Amino acid sequence: MTDRILLIEDDRRLAEMISNYLGEAGFQTAIAPSGGTGMAMHDREPFDILILDLMLPDIDGLTVCRRIREKSATPILMLTARGDAMDRVVGLEMGADDYLPKPFEPRELLARLRALLRRARSDKKTELMRFGRLEIDTAARQVRLDGEERPLTSYQFALLLALAENAGRVLSRDTIMNLLKSETLEAFDRSIDVHISRIRAAIEDDPKKPRRVITVRGAGYVFAKAQD
Repeated sequence: MTDRILLIEDDRRLAEMISNYLGEAGFQTAIAPSGGTGMAMHDREPFDILILDLMLPDIDGLTVCRRIREKSATPILMLTARGDAMDRVVGLEMGADDYLPKPFEPRELLARLRALLRRARSDKKTELMRFGRLEIDTAARQVRLDGEERPLTSYQFALLLALAENAGRVLSRDTIMNLLKSETLEAFDRSIDVHISRIRAAIEDDPKKPRRVITVRGAGYVFAKAQD
C-alpha cells in the first residue's frame, strides 16, 4: 500500500520540490498551502504521516500541530526555518514526533519519514484498540465484544481496522478500497456494502440499527469514536 503524506507548506516551490522527491521515493503526497486547509484535508482524508511547516500564513504550525494531535495520532514531522532550540521543545511538547530545520537535505527528510512510519506500524502491531465494549486486537487479528470473540474473515477484519483507525471520519467506498489495496478485493466497490453488513452482524447489538459502523448517505461509512 502506498503511504500517503500531507504536506502543509506555504512555500509553493519548496512544496513541489518535496512532493516530487517523495513521489520518486514511492509516496503519494497532497499539498496544503495553509494551516486551515491542512486541518480540513486531514479531517476529510486519511493520511499516514504529516509534514508541517512551523511558519504558515494563517495559523502558526504549533497551533495546527496541537489541534491535529487533539484528535489524531498521525505522525507529525515539523519543519521550520528557525533552528531555535525553544521552537523545537515547544513543537515536541505540542505533539510533533520529529523536527527538521530548514534548509535540509532531502535524503534526511526521507530517512526521518521512513523511521516515523516504521515506529507507527510497530506501535499498531502491539496495540489493543478499545471502543467502549468493543476491542480490536491488531496483533492477534481478533475482534471481541464484551470479551467474546466475534469471528470475521481476514478481509472483514482489515476493513473494520481501516474504519477504526480513522474513527470519526467519513470514508467513501473509493477511499476504503484505496486503504485496502493490499487485501484481496472484489473488482467492484459495492462488495464493501456486503462486507459491512457482515461486520455489523458480528459487532452490532442490533445490526438493523447500527451504532458502531454508521452509513452516511451519499458519502460512505464512519466508525463511531464514542461507543458504549
